[in-house]
Amino acid sequence: MDTPNYDIPFTKMQAAGNDFVVLDNRSNSFTKNELISLAPSICDRKFGVGSDGILALFPPEHNNVDYTMFYRNPDGSNAGMCGNGARCIALFAHSLGFDKQHRFNVHDNTYIADVLDSKSVSISFPMEASVNKKTAGGETLYAIHTGTEHVVKKISKGQLKDEEQLTAEGRKLRYHKLFEPKGTNVNFITGIDSTTLKLQTYERGVEDLTLACGTGAIASALVWHHLQGSSSSAQEYSVETKGGILSVHFTFDPKSRKYHNIKLEGPAHFVFKGTFLQ
Repeated sequence: MDTPNYDIPFTKMQAAGNDFVVLDNRSNSFTKNELISLAPSICDRKFGVGSDGILALFPPEHNNVDYTMFYRNPDGSNAGMCGNGARCIALFAHSLGFDKQHRFNVHDNTYIADVLDSKSVSISFPMEASVNKKTAGGETLYAIHTGTEHVVKKISKGQLKDEEQLTAEGRKLRYHKLFEPKGTNVNFITGIDSTTLKLQTYERGVEDLTLACGTGAIASALVWHHLQGSSSSAQEYSVETKGGILSVHFTFDPKSRKYHNIKLEGPAHFVFKGTFLQ
């Protein structure tokens, strides 16, 4: 699989410290395989641009969307959905002339973006989710799929600050046999109050803690709601990450034990534009 051998214009963006190299691929300059091969070099923080992943805006693959979002981790692997990346590509798309409210797909799922202002975006997730209790090595975990695989572990405030330990535990759980073959992202949370929590996420594919994870924030908010007794009214939870604060909105059906009408709202910013020289 060959990488493109010509100069590549890009936009660097970040959402709550989760940073991305963003490409306008409406003209199909790159195939998906070329972007997969490009990801490790362009995302490298020493020899490339440096980012938590690569985003590309493709022509729409479905009739009811404005464009297709293509995302890969720095190692080229498929991350599934990326919530922070979705806010960035929505703001990027708006800068290219797309409406403030528009639709895009990731794989076969359609998402609705609302560009609230020049620095914040809301993404509506077309899914229902449920919390599943797991036990790994005697530890209680909560597994939940929010566009990609996540597990959540409740820890103390002091433990949340021990990043060396979180990294080691995240790496261990990420590869645990319970989550084979894909593995999982690992979220560590501590509660502030009934609707506010702090989060650190070990991201699969990045293979380290990141400053924020959008789908991890959703997973963590839903698990925190589950641990609070699962009231059925519409909810808004505030998730504090090292990179910023994310808001998670949802409703809960106590009969089915499922979460619906899930939205992720938070910051999105342009950082700089450049050309990656091959």
